[in-house]
Amino acid sequence: VQLQASGGGLVQPGGSLRLSCAASGITFRYYSRSWFRQVPGKEREGISCITSGDGNTKYADSVKGRFTISRDSAKNTVYLQMNNLKPEDTAVYYCAADYSDGAAWDRPLIYDYWGQGTQVTVSS
Repeated sequence: VQLQASGGGLVQPGGSLRLSCAASGITFRYYSRSWFRQVPGKEREGISCITSGDGNTKYADSVKGRFTISRDSAKNTVYLQMNNLKPEDTAVYYCAADYSDGAAWDRPLIYDYWGQGTQVTVSS
């Protein structure tokens, strides 16, 4: 199983980025897929999830209205469109997959698989 995250970079405040997480070795429809982020000295924070099956979406309050999670079943890939980025969004972003319905989506310990992380820096 492999999750490959990509799309991070340096962007100015108010800008946009789209992260991608391509998966191999897992069956798309059985896994809830999420994005987390982490800054040094802080716990990993769940920011968004798209659940297995019907694909309901969930968001942390800190990103609601600015970030959008989506998926492409043909490519077994999940995306995170990030708009109106703020300096406090600066972090390493991780994608994760969990064989569940996503009920506890923001708890890092439940996840079966993780991507390698991609750095997002929001700075002028």
